Amino acid sequence: MNTTYFDTIIIGAGISGISAAHYMQTDCPDKTYTILEARKNIGGTWDLFRYPGIRSDSDMYTFGFAFKPWTNPKAIAPREDIIEYLEEIVREEGIDRHIQFEHKLINASWSSETATWSLTVMTPGSADPQLYTCSFLSLCMGYYSYEKGYTPVFAGYNDFKGPIIHPQKWNEALDYTGKKIVVIGSGATAMTMIPALAQKAEHVTMLQRSPTYVVGLPIIDKKAVWLNNKLPKKTAYKINRLRMILYQRFSYAFSRWFPETMKKVLRKNLEGRMGEGFDIDKHFTPTYNPWDQRLCVIPNGDLFKAIKNKKATVVTGQIEKFTENGIQLLSGDFLAADIIVTATGLNAELFNNVSFQVDGAQVDFSKKVTYKSLMFDGVPNMTYAFGYTNASWTLKCEMTSRYTCRIINYMAKHGYHQCMPVQNDPDLVLKPFLDFNPGYVLRVLDKLPKMGHKKPWKIEQNYFYDKKMFERSALDDGILRYN
Repeated sequence: MNTTYFDTIIIGAGISGISAAHYMQTDCPDKTYTILEARKNIGGTWDLFRYPGIRSDSDMYTFGFAFKPWTNPKAIAPREDIIEYLEEIVREEGIDRHIQFEHKLINASWSSETATWSLTVMTPGSADPQLYTCSFLSLCMGYYSYEKGYTPVFAGYNDFKGPIIHPQKWNEALDYTGKKIVVIGSGATAMTMIPALAQKAEHVTMLQRSPTYVVGLPIIDKKAVWLNNKLPKKTAYKINRLRMILYQRFSYAFSRWFPETMKKVLRKNLEGRMGEGFDIDKHFTPTYNPWDQRLCVIPNGDLFKAIKNKKATVVTGQIEKFTENGIQLLSGDFLAADIIVTATGLNAELFNNVSFQVDGAQVDFSKKVTYKSLMFDGVPNMTYAFGYTNASWTLKCEMTSRYTCRIINYMAKHGYHQCMPVQNDPDLVLKPFLDFNPGYVLRVLDKLPKMGHKKPWKIEQNYFYDKKMFERSALDDGILRYN
């Protein structure tokens, strides 16, 4: 195999990969880097998903990057606007010249003798893999399988005569005008699709096994628009970004400290939007506390409007089986359908089936402990970008990018070739990687790395805690070992 070397190789050209590339250029300008992207386009999630209505479920002042002001008046943005924003960044900064598309990582092997990662990569137009080597590996691969989404086993699945589609594999050529559609699911994807589908469909039914907390928010943040009109764009963006960071942190902390009060606040929001006759207790009151799972944002109350206008219906119940022309429920009710959409979740997969070895030994990440939520004990010269579950994904990924650059520069300054966290505290109590319980996490929790009960092994899901840790913590803390 031909071998190509870079100082740093970034895996993935989505949100976190673009962030990593930007900071490599600004913070490590003397280092070479490339991005290996398995798909044909940038964007990751935003390139993959094409279902009707797809948009951000976080505000764009925090989902956007700190270095690139989001000037679009839409705080909750559709996919097309997000892709345009990302394309503008890679074009303006020349990041596009560093991306190698349709380059899929298969295997990564670290050698302490040479202090390099050797990457086996499938490339377009060749049946034989190519070998890439690097000193540092920056994984920006997301957290779920791009191959297929999660679909439970439904009795009678093959009996249904119409299309059955998972949103991850949406067929953009599908004409659903005047059709009866049942969307199975109660998460952000289902609640995003339903108002968009309802614009052309005869009727859309959201069939959920159990409710999710929802909150209506405006698409356009009037305060942000006012600030943009009064202040320089960069200044306004910094203020808007900080406003939303504080809002996210407060709403999450308030939910954790006062769950019963937060339940009342969320219910009050719904009562004002749904009107009399809608059973909020049955359809929008979960059994868990707010932020045990992510809240679903309903921009401009579009889902509520579709329900009130009789274009959409929420049904809470258990599926008995699919039939030729719909879904039979255990309650005895029958939902007629021309099309069934299984918005039933993702297949969580942190490392996309990539095989990792360190000095010839296979790495079992389920046995590893995460260091500062971005490195793993015993794995050298590698960081992993994993965003927040209770705030915008981008906030954490940007800090991961900058911390990666801090380590690279520190090693260069001191002449080190290897950096690796070592966990040798016998009293460290291990806990699940995520304090978060949606189905896609619970299904793979035993396969995920662990975290500890105290820093730097603990994941806090707290922007201000992380900002201090990533920007100010010592790089020679005795846990990171260099040579």
